[in-house]
Amino acid sequence: MNTIIANNITLNCALDGVATAPALLFINSLGTDLRIWDGVVPHFAADYRLVRYDKRGHGLSDCPPAPYTIDDHAHDLAGLLDALGIEQAVLLGVSVGGMIAQAFAAAWPGRVRGLVLCDTAAVIGTAVFWNTRITHLAQHGLNHDTTAPILERWFAPTFTQTNPAVHRIHANMLARMPLEGYLGTCAAIRDADLRQRSRTIQAPTLVVCGAEDSATPPELTRTLLDLIPHASYREIPTAGHLPCVEQPELLAGVIGEFLQGLE
Repeated sequence: MNTIIANNITLNCALDGVATAPALLFINSLGTDLRIWDGVVPHFAADYRLVRYDKRGHGLSDCPPAPYTIDDHAHDLAGLLDALGIEQAVLLGVSVGGMIAQAFAAAWPGRVRGLVLCDTAAVIGTAVFWNTRITHLAQHGLNHDTTAPILERWFAPTFTQTNPAVHRIHANMLARMPLEGYLGTCAAIRDADLRQRSRTIQAPTLVVCGAEDSATPPELTRTLLDLIPHASYREIPTAGHLPCVEQPELLAGVIGEFLQGLE
């Protein structure tokens, strides 16, 4: 466990790999923590400096009062890189983590060596969708009953059936996270429209989506190809919204090919 104070937020971090090597920085999705990348990071430990962190309101990091904005998260990320002395990194974000990566790349283009945007978009959902979720959870809290519909959007049906223990662990992760942090980041997604900013991104970009993602389906994720000039697309079979959990080896292979192209 490593703790970093960035943008006046104490962030829980995991630091792996080679400290002097190029940096890969992983950003988790809504309702999860840095552990969702556990199956991916070992594939790069020999050649890269690996940084994972719990974004504000998630995991063991601070949970300031809601609501948050995507820019709040992006400034936390900038502070984290400053605190670690990392001038430039490849950012790998899933879902809202991909939105944070887009906002950061638009604001600090010189600090982004490349982007891997997993199961994300420049706009996710509608204000009605997010306000309905925020209102319901504010009234009833996060528990296994209220989060069951969310879990259905996270994983491909076959994964849930064949990996019940892994599914349950992630259900526990979601149900036990701070409600304030979850609702705060729901508001950040609700209010984010990154379409104009993402058009300015010049970093080489890999857009990835699970073929069975029902939260940010491939047709939505592929809209990033129309916004980001130097973007390519790969699809991960038999994966839903979290290919880093469902198909970590396949995702790592796709990421590895992209990283080779940056050398």
